[in-house]
Amino acid sequence: MNIIDHLSVGVPSIEPACAFYDAVLQALGVSRLAATQGFAAYGDGAVQFLVMVPENGAVYTPGNGTHICFNATSRDAVNAFHKAALAQGGTDAGAPGPRPGYPTPDIYTCFVKDPFGNKLEAIHNGFSPRS
Repeated sequence: MNIIDHLSVGVPSIEPACAFYDAVLQALGVSRLAATQGFAAYGDGAVQFLVMVPENGAVYTPGNGTHICFNATSRDAVNAFHKAALAQGGTDAGAPGPRPGYPTPDIYTCFVKDPFGNKLEAIHNGFSPRS
């Protein structure tokens, strides 16, 4: 059983967040499953990731030291995620490639920041293989 039901990040508004996340998550075979003015939900058959405008009306802030890691089915998917992120206004925070310092062998990953400052990772052969 997966111990995480879903994860979310704050964004200033849903429309630009959907433009970014529709592109980068499509590179991983994940689609938008629902959207309102306050959130957009993504998953592979079930909602697992959301972008949300803060419910309390305060300004969103990206979490310092926090990142979301998406499971990729191949190295090509990691590369496509990274390319889509940069094309949609994200910034590079670690180019695609192997990470020999990670605790499991044959990991291939990349890091980006979305246009709102949230740190994201796409990983192939990570801790939770995706079938």
